[in-house]
Amino acid sequence: MSDPLVLAADVETELVERKSRFLTRLYRVQGVEQADALLRSARTQHPDARHHCTALVLRETAERAEMHRSNDDGEPSGTAGMPMLQSLLHARLVDTFAIVIRYFGGVKLGAGGLVRAYTAGVEQAVAAASLRRRTELVVARIEVPPAEVGIAENAVRLWAAAHGASVEPTQYSSRSALLTVLVAPEDLEELAADTARWSSGRRTVEEAGRRTVDVPL
Repeated sequence: MSDPLVLAADVETELVERKSRFLTRLYRVQGVEQADALLRSARTQHPDARHHCTALVLRETAERAEMHRSNDDGEPSGTAGMPMLQSLLHARLVDTFAIVIRYFGGVKLGAGGLVRAYTAGVEQAVAAASLRRRTELVVARIEVPPAEVGIAENAVRLWAAAHGASVEPTQYSSRSALLTVLVAPEDLEELAADTARWSSGRRTVEEAGRRTVDVPL
């Protein structure tokens, strides 16, 4: 399964359909409470809008199950919130809250027209957004004596740059230095082989857990 995507930043776009204005906002959120607060703020900012339709996708965590939620806010059932939600899911977005603020233009769009407009509003916002890929990386650690820190850091940084990995600041103790690399699981074996090469087999790579991170596309 492909890694999910998240917003790098919030985004707002506008779509006009037969005189109705559809303002679409996409927010990166961590929970329902944050989404509810954003909706209250949108209602305060746009009190004259006819509808404030929403869709929410939250990823599964240790504290909660995956959550999908939508609301038509007075539009005919199934013509607003659900198409918005399907657009978020199709885009593989998680931890994302969408609000479409509709100013009615006096011309009824019909059920099919509403579905198309709310779908297009979210799709337009997704296309305009800066996105990141959410993935799980291995926390790999290499312990070396202080005398080898310079060689080790240089070798590890060169390898990381060539493989899209990231190197965290070196941690020091009185007897050793600890290098930490965030690496894709499929590259861990290659990192271990490279470490054995530059250290003539004296140093090894230890897997110290996993970490979920958001990386550029």
